[in-house]
Amino acid sequence: MKLSPRELKVLTLVALGYSDKEIGVQMKISYGTVRSHIDRLVLKLNARNRANAVFSYMRNNHNWLKEI
Repeated sequence: MKLSPRELKVLTLVALGYSDKEIGVQMKISYGTVRSHIDRLVLKLNARNRANAVFSYMRNNHNWLKEI
């Protein structure tokens, strides 16, 4: 699954344990925008929730978090 750079940044911050509010502050975007990104990621990755989205992406991109 190909993610945009912004989606990948949001997913990375989710994987690192950031809350939606913290992601918004880090990326300088609103809470609603963060929620929209996460909702889109869950759909794109055919996941049940944000944690499942992280694991789904990791399953297909093994070195993803090692690159951070």
